[in-house]
Amino acid sequence: MNQTVIDAHNISKVYNPKTIPVYAVNNVHLHLVKGEFTALVGPSGSGKTTLLNLIGGLDRPDSGNIFINGTDITSLSSSQLVKFRLKNIGFVFQSYNLIPVLTARENAEFIMLLQGMTKSERDARIEQLFRQVGLEGLDKRRPSGLSGGQQQRVAVARALATKPQFILADEPTANLDSKSASNLLDVMYKLNQEENMTFIFSTHDQRVIERAKRVITLVDGRIVSDTAEVNVTEAHKADG
Repeated sequence: MNQTVIDAHNISKVYNPKTIPVYAVNNVHLHLVKGEFTALVGPSGSGKTTLLNLIGGLDRPDSGNIFINGTDITSLSSSQLVKFRLKNIGFVFQSYNLIPVLTARENAEFIMLLQGMTKSERDARIEQLFRQVGLEGLDKRRPSGLSGGQQQRVAVARALATKPQFILADEPTANLDSKSASNLLDVMYKLNQEENMTFIFSTHDQRVIERAKRVITLVDGRIVSDTAEVNVTEAHKADG
């Protein structure tokens, strides 16, 4: 049986509600299971990043509920939500969000320090992660001494450091050249295939979309198509 990771019901995010309301996310239902490699796509302003931020607890919906592994994150206090994100969700941002004065290793292990992991635990995890993402020998370099692709790999390692339930990636390839983007996708796809790691992307990048197992298209804050539904329909037709 597939394990439900995310279950969102009737979630909406509205700006300017008292004047001219603008729905960044409009009454969205979303169900994702462990091991999905999902792309949220759509034109600029369609609600992709807002939906990703709502799922990740970086923003709160104005209505609706979001359950992550059965926990309703919309009912958590701000401090509870911070602790929940720290334990359950990994983030990869378009702008990398690395701390300039820290080395690649220190950036990647920062969240482990926040979680109180011992040095031996951190050492073992960093060695494993840097091998997985192809950063061996670069652990002492600061972000300024790394290429864009290498910086984004550090960001992926940081996101994976605490073994989260899933990874949210907001336009992770947008600032990368073609080769770096392809290499980064190889890393994330391999983690998905070999470790059943769940990835959810907000993206315009056709290379990400082509690799995605599921593509959800948003327009004006609404889901207008979902390949998971198409696949279910086709399976029912085949059975019939």
